[in-house]
Amino acid sequence: MTENHEGEQGHISKDRQPATGNIERLFHALGDPTRRTIVEMLSEGPRSVSGLATPLGITLTAVAQHLQVLEECGLARTEKLGRVRTCSIDTRGLAALEKWIIDRRSPWEKKLDRLGEFLTGPDK
Repeated sequence: MTENHEGEQGHISKDRQPATGNIERLFHALGDPTRRTIVEMLSEGPRSVSGLATPLGITLTAVAQHLQVLEECGLARTEKLGRVRTCSIDTRGLAALEKWIIDRRSPWEKKLDRLGEFLTGPDK
């Protein structure tokens, strides 16, 4: 459980970075089909918890549990205004995943580019 600047447990303060360096947590979060669907829904725009639960056919409690996992790794954020908890996409987790993928793809792309240059060298 995390603690924000006000001392509340369970949510990451918006001005603090989540544990986006922990790729295992990001892959674990996205390994669940319901959480992937929630991320896809939030990528279309903010929704209330009930606005996520209804089309998914799951309880508000189940959505809240999925959102906690997504919030902890920087893929979603929630804000409570009055009685409504609004959820939105948080791109910090996606940016960390993108960087991880690019870091692993770049060396291979360079090797393949060199191979292509070799194969289409001046003799060809």
